[in-house]
Amino acid sequence: MKMTDVRADIPAKYKWDLTEIYADDAQFEADFSRAKAAISDYPKHEATIAQSAAGLYAALSDYTELMLLVGRLYIYAHLNSDTDKSDNKNLAIYGRAVNLLNEAQAATFFIVPSIIKIDDDKICGWYKEEPRLLSFARVIELARRRRPYTLSDECEKLLADISNSLDSHSRIQSIFEDADLRFGTIIDENGKKVRLTDATYVMYLMNKNRRVRRAAFKKLYETYDQFGNTFASLMDAYVREKVSLAKIRGYESSLHASVFEDEVTPEIYNNLIKTINENLDVLYSYYDLKREMLGLSALHLYDIYAPLVGSIDKEYTFEEATDITINALRILGDDYATTLEDGIKNGGWVDVFPNRGKRGGAYSSGTYGTKPYILLNYTSQFDDVFTLAHEAGHSMHSYYSHKNNEPQNSEYTIFVAEVASTVNELLLARKMLREAQSDDEKLYILNQIMETYKGTLYRQTMFAEFERDMHEMSAGGQPLTKELLCNKYYEIVKRYFGKRVVCDREIAFEWMRIPHFYMNFYVYKYATCISAASSIVKKIEERGEEYIAKYLKFLSLGGSMSPLDSLAVAEIDLTKPDVIKDAIDDFEAAIKQFREIAGSKQK
Repeated sequence: MKMTDVRADIPAKYKWDLTEIYADDAQFEADFSRAKAAISDYPKHEATIAQSAAGLYAALSDYTELMLLVGRLYIYAHLNSDTDKSDNKNLAIYGRAVNLLNEAQAATFFIVPSIIKIDDDKICGWYKEEPRLLSFARVIELARRRRPYTLSDECEKLLADISNSLDSHSRIQSIFEDADLRFGTIIDENGKKVRLTDATYVMYLMNKNRRVRRAAFKKLYETYDQFGNTFASLMDAYVREKVSLAKIRGYESSLHASVFEDEVTPEIYNNLIKTINENLDVLYSYYDLKREMLGLSALHLYDIYAPLVGSIDKEYTFEEATDITINALRILGDDYATTLEDGIKNGGWVDVFPNRGKRGGAYSSGTYGTKPYILLNYTSQFDDVFTLAHEAGHSMHSYYSHKNNEPQNSEYTIFVAEVASTVNELLLARKMLREAQSDDEKLYILNQIMETYKGTLYRQTMFAEFERDMHEMSAGGQPLTKELLCNKYYEIVKRYFGKRVVCDREIAFEWMRIPHFYMNFYVYKYATCISAASSIVKKIEERGEEYIAKYLKFLSLGGSMSPLDSLAVAEIDLTKPDVIKDAIDDFEAAIKQFREIAGSKQK
């Protein structure tokens, strides 16, 4: 099926079933009215939330019910709008749902500040007086841990009022880059003049023609260089804001302020960077392999994305992809496999094919009390099978989290969000590698594994190191000028690529086009998640059912424990280098196996 297909022509079995959320517009509107009334009524709790055990329980209980209702409305509107962005009715409903969510958050803003003010002894007494409060112990703990970094009511209100303007840097960077930057044209492999855009840049970097790769690389960064002072000024303002806010609240640093939200410490962040830097030789060996396979005397940065292998000329029906995925995941037990299989084949979990107006990409989404829905744009390609496995990992994590927890403790944190999805990808890759019917297929899978580790483990850690250094320089009083940022970035890039890769000077401008630097220490989580996933897969393969039970317990914890404590249930300790080294070892093994198979083919 092609993207031009009309959605109505796609069979129902390939579309998710949202009628279990709301059967018709009347049901949606009835709940919408209920939610509006509950939002209007909720501020009554402000006077009583901190006065008694009964008042606190009533406020938290009503809040949970309100957010369940609002979440259900939002998910329904969000999923409906993504199936056809040209449907004005769905877009209007989604807009109303977004506004409703904002209204709910504004009406309940007082909860955390109120809980913070309650004395510790009083809270302990209230647990005894009102035992039902114990079900909200985790919620209360998360609020109260903010106490050392919470300002006066007046200051908190002021910061809340100006938060939209404070968070504008990312939007400005995106608008400037997407709407205003023009990268000119290059000559493609057919001698045709083509327009270079930020979106097509990577496509040209993957071109088999080296001249095209070099032209795209040079042309893109020539433009960024011209606007370097603007990007530096924007970054300087953003980082200074984060540094200042962290100082105002009493955090040790802006890094500390950010990882505090993840319930981890800077030790986790710094351990990742230290361990990766101590194992750069494995990354260097990958670049040696790339240079040899491409037949180059010297590997430049514009060669890094050149393909090592051709694509697999093989298509998979969605039914075949489902069976391949389920079979690869049967190792996780009958309950996992049968639940997922039924959800995909009979449960209306998945919206499979592209259609006109449908949002691109793929994701897993849902809320407590709904199915863990999956959006795909399936085109029968090899990579689509891995996308299904990845999103199924998210959905099964949500399924177990929701099944085994009350709503207030059911949502796992962003710090562990990519663990289950990556575990599924790695399990699928291993099974497909074992069952591959040709060396070309094996090389393609191994190349996918290598690219994943190179991009997710090493590259994201490189970004994390640069981000940390930017914030430290700003905290030390250094203005983040174009020259300073470019020199720092180039210094780090040279270390990560080593002496066997020619580090073209233009790469010093790359930081300007990375939107994640405006996401406040987000990228390190990609690297920690793939490390945790790799270590989990290693334990699954080595220890079987005994360990799988621990992994499934981890999936079932939701938000009932801190992310580090929940990972500890699966025997994952990110304060130590061992977990990260498991990922590095897997990367190294893939490089070795690729080299052996490629070498035997050339004989």
